[in-house]
Amino acid sequence: MKKVIYFYLLVFVMLVSFANSLQAQTQTLRGTITDKQSAFPLIGATVRVMDTDPIIGTITDENGRFELKNVPVGRQVLQVQYLGYETLTLPNILVTAGKEVVLDVSLTESIQSVGEIVVTAKATKDETLNDMVSLSARTFDLEEVVRFSGGRNDVARLAGNFAGVSTADDSRNDIVIRGNSPTGVLWRLEGIPIPNPNHFATLGTTGGPVSALNTNLLQTSDFITSAFPAEYGNALAGVFDLGFRSGNKENYEFTLQMAAFSGLEAMAEGPLNRAKNASFLVSYRYAFTGLLGGGTGTSAIPNYQDLSFKLDFGNGKAGRFILFGLGGLSDIDFLGDDIDENDLFANPNQDAFATSRVGVLGLSHTIFLDKNTYLKTILGTSFAQTLFNQDNYIGEGQDRTKFRATEADDRQLRYTLSSYLNKKFSARFTLRTGVLIEYTQLSTQVDDRDNRPDLDNDGLPDWTSVRDFDGGLPLYQVFAQGQFRFSDQWTLNLGLHGQYLSLNDSYALEPRAGLSWQFHPRQRLSLGYGWHSQAVPLPILLYEEEIPGGIISQANRNLDFIRSHHFVLGYDWKLGQNWRIKAETYYQYLNNVPVEALASSYSILNEGRDFTFEERGSLVNEGKGFNYGLEITVEKFFSEGFYLLLTTSLFDSRYEGSDGVERNTAFNNQYVLNILAGKEFKIGRDKRHALTLDTRFTTAGGRYYTPIDLEATRANNGREVLREDLAFSEQQDPYLRLDVKFGFRYNAKNRKISHQFFVDLQNISNQENIFTQRYNEVTDEINEVNQIGFFPDFMYRLQF
Repeated sequence: MKKVIYFYLLVFVMLVSFANSLQAQTQTLRGTITDKQSAFPLIGATVRVMDTDPIIGTITDENGRFELKNVPVGRQVLQVQYLGYETLTLPNILVTAGKEVVLDVSLTESIQSVGEIVVTAKATKDETLNDMVSLSARTFDLEEVVRFSGGRNDVARLAGNFAGVSTADDSRNDIVIRGNSPTGVLWRLEGIPIPNPNHFATLGTTGGPVSALNTNLLQTSDFITSAFPAEYGNALAGVFDLGFRSGNKENYEFTLQMAAFSGLEAMAEGPLNRAKNASFLVSYRYAFTGLLGGGTGTSAIPNYQDLSFKLDFGNGKAGRFILFGLGGLSDIDFLGDDIDENDLFANPNQDAFATSRVGVLGLSHTIFLDKNTYLKTILGTSFAQTLFNQDNYIGEGQDRTKFRATEADDRQLRYTLSSYLNKKFSARFTLRTGVLIEYTQLSTQVDDRDNRPDLDNDGLPDWTSVRDFDGGLPLYQVFAQGQFRFSDQWTLNLGLHGQYLSLNDSYALEPRAGLSWQFHPRQRLSLGYGWHSQAVPLPILLYEEEIPGGIISQANRNLDFIRSHHFVLGYDWKLGQNWRIKAETYYQYLNNVPVEALASSYSILNEGRDFTFEERGSLVNEGKGFNYGLEITVEKFFSEGFYLLLTTSLFDSRYEGSDGVERNTAFNNQYVLNILAGKEFKIGRDKRHALTLDTRFTTAGGRYYTPIDLEATRANNGREVLREDLAFSEQQDPYLRLDVKFGFRYNAKNRKISHQFFVDLQNISNQENIFTQRYNEVTDEINEVNQIGFFPDFMYRLQF
């Protein structure tokens, strides 16, 4: 490990030594300006780079496109103006020599009469791409994913820096939002729901060890944590609404990248047809984690690779067509003889073999019916498969042998149709209405005899069928939402969402509302409400159990939707040009929660924190839970070479099982604090190159857990038995972690080539954060297992 660190530092020093010899470089900045409510291109909008001599500016053409040449390398500020619209200032645009900057900018039409008042707005992270979002949301972009320390080029781990989010688990990127289970998160790509977009994903989960989403392809996207608009359904906790950016439509560009977790990457983009504004973007990544010597939580070597692409065929008479997709393959073999007893994922008395596949393919079509109305339709298909086989060892020495203990094969093929109509009636009123149809063809079979009873006395545990289903699962969703802008200060978003699951005839009709009052040019109050419903995760919904008479039954099949009411109050205060304070308080009430029919502490609200789900049958929709809390964000947006982000969350997450006892949920950390800061030092003859220093400090309350009954576990053939009367009564020690990242960015002196390099020293204090408590078959005791300790991440990127 020391040799690896020394190598990174040597490369870093060599790059620094070249800085003073580099000369200035310029680049092209291009993009499109559209109306925010109608998405129609704005002709004749003025676009200029601030504080340049001579002035660099232009106006948009008939397609709303603009191009600015000879923009100096470095961080620039862009201003966009259009008569009758709010002037928009875009700060902190990073211009490098190796890649042109492409921006898609939308302007808001002013309610006031032309000439009556001039309204100026500044793009900030709380202003979402989806104009129907009122609060509890934030945008994020590629630069933040790369800039923030500790992120591993993973958009899910980036979200852990935002208020209301907890990711106090180094082994997985599960997103815990306001005390909710990660299963309540909805992932969308280009407007359609997608399966778990992670390598080594399993059925019903939303997180994993490594992301299959390539952040180099992501455009600026939305992350919503509560009371989301009516177009989002079948989710309780939050929404990742992601999109792939289009490739460069004028010139060919290439990126080569090497990173510790995302691996080796090659990306290409460029025009398909310049006349039609068509482009392509494609990227392939291959992991080399076997060379890391740690940092993954296991001595086994994970293998994974993924491919992502977007083909934008431009605008034509029939509208705009876009073809997009991603695919990921991953596998890992845990061999018991090579596994340490403190391995995060495996057991030294077992051989386990895991394989996962994920794929998404979609075709998007957008057509303008007039300048204020467009229809967008997406056809998509997705595939996800998880294969898992486990062999258990028995006996000692020469008598040691093994037998197959677990066989699991989960396959889901989903077909999706999404279509919505967006109509801007005036500057005051916009209506959006649509439909989403998902048909999932699911084949799942799980058989297990790991530590099961041996009732037939053949010397081996007996097989138990956990899941056995092969069929279709249609889910229908419809929505309508409108935005009413009474003035430039008052905005009301109202919506209604409906969904129906034909498997068990579950249905829901959910109102949504959001009100925003800009009572001062720098201050805003927002109020939001949402009624949200979600289908029970498939591993529980389709769980098989043996009922009296020896009959195998899917007794959970008729479980209704889990339902949740979100209430949110938000306050936003912009201090000066680059500072803001944001506070939100919320209350969430969950009902119709599946619990056991007989009195017990079990609740489905505690599921989703691992690769698998508990085996619980005959559940009923009679449980409940609640989350409430306060979140504060203090942020200095990147300016004058410095940024600061402080987010803190104080919350309580509780539930009631069928025994009527109120308890902590598994995700009740109670507090989370993140402090991120970074400084950029301009260097070189023209100060266009930079040394960067970024740091991240995170602490969170320890999670509550249920203690293990050691004697009962020993009597149960080593299969853990929990003290359910003490469910989630004990708490782990607080989570604590400090990351420090050093980086260097420079531009080639004569050609359009840029380089970026960083070393991210994660958990620099080697803090021993607790991963879990579990029964150890080797020691025959209950042991604590710690999370990943100190690990140096790195990334090198070449763009040309």
